[in-house]
Parts: sequence; C-alpha cells; structure tokens
Amino acid sequence: MATDAQQQDDAERDRVSNPVDPGRRRWSRSARLCAGAALLLSVLLLVSAFVVQPFLIPSSSMAPTLKVGDRILVNKLAYRIGNSPGRGDVVVFDGRESFVQEEGEDGSPVTGFVRKAGAAVGLMRPEETDYVKRVIGVGGDRVRCCDRRGRIEVNGVPLDEDYLHEGDDPSAVPFDIEVPQGRLWVMGDHRSDSSDSRAHLGDPGGGTVPVERVIGRADGIGWPMERWGSVQSTEAGAHG
Repeated sequence: MATDAQQQDDAERDRVSNPVDPGRRRWSRSARLCAGAALLLSVLLLVSAFVVQPFLIPSSSMAPTLKVGDRILVNKLAYRIGNSPGRGDVVVFDGRESFVQEEGEDGSPVTGFVRKAGAAVGLMRPEETDYVKRVIGVGGDRVRCCDRRGRIEVNGVPLDEDYLHEGDDPSAVPFDIEVPQGRLWVMGDHRSDSSDSRAHLGDPGGGTVPVERVIGRADGIGWPMERWGSVQSTEAGAHG
C-alpha cells in the first residue's frame, strides 16, 4: 500500500508531466467571451427586429425635435395591433415606393450584414432608404399650403406647428393634395432643410408614403445622456 508521501510524490509528478497549457486557458477564456458577445448581439438584434430599434439620426431635417447624432428608440409594436400612424407622430419608414424609386447596389454580403447589424443597434447610419419624418396627413385628409397667415391646413383646419425649427416657415412650396387611403403625408420639422413629401410631389404616390412601409414610431431619445427624453407626438390637428 502506497504511503501518504508516495501519493504526494505521484501527484506532484502528474502535475509536472501534465501542466495546464496557458495558451489553452487563454483560448478557453476568449471563446467564452466571444460566445457571450455573440449571444448578447443576437438578443439585441432580435429585440431590434421585433420590439425596439435604436436609430441614429444622420441629418438635421427633424431639428430641433431630433438632432444629428441622437439615437432614438423606435417602437416597432406601435402600429402592430390595429393601430395606424396618426397626425403628429414622428415615424421611421422605408422610403422605397415613395421617396426612393430605384434601389442602389447592395455591395458585398459581408458589408451589407455589418451595416445592417450596426444600424440595428444604433451604431451606424441607417439604410439609405430609411427616413424619419412627422406625419402631417393620413389617408383621406386634404393637406394644403397655405392659408392667408402662411399656415398649412389639414381638412380646412390651420395647424399651429410649435415644433418647427426657429425661423422656418411652414412651407416655401405651395401644394394641395388629398392623401390616398393607406398612405401618409410626412414633413420634417426643419422645413428649410428637409427633403420630405413636398420634394416628391411628381413621383408615384405624389409624395405620400405607404403605411405598410412604416417601421415604427419614434418614442424616445436614448443617447446622448443629456438628450434623454420622450419624443412627443404633437397632434397635427391642433390649430390656433
């Protein structure tokens, strides 16, 4: 029978002859970190795809409500349960079939995936076909510019648009359109720096956006910290 001293010597020899490989230990730690990061990214992408998507604001077309660099939180469930975009809602939509008539080249699949993943978590600019604007008119509305005081009218009611960028007129472009059912008339809050429905009056749809192309409603600003807060849906039917 082996003595305690012999057992201790045998164990010591096993440790010397079978040392733990530091490289393997580092690789195991790296693999765990990569797996954790992949799991986190997968969860973020799932949430972004079906619930709330961060969206990086790339331009000043919605200032002062939204500023360049803001990360807004887009509620993708807002219009999923029998609800439709309403006047005054700030929405993100896919501009194909309205603002974008021809699709550009997608580039390589890898580049496309990286861009989509980055945009989905608010780290990269959104797709070139994605826009954020305020809903001014919904299906069946008559929207025109302007009344004697320079205000936009919806169904004959002048709008009191206190969200407009300082110094901007409601519109420098006259228009008079009846919004088709299932479509929206949208405009930026920075009217002098927004390519919105007015810029696409001559396109198919007359500048209106299909409701089914709406990605979601902008409910809040998540970043930067000093900009935290909700994005108010100002009822565009209000008038003064």
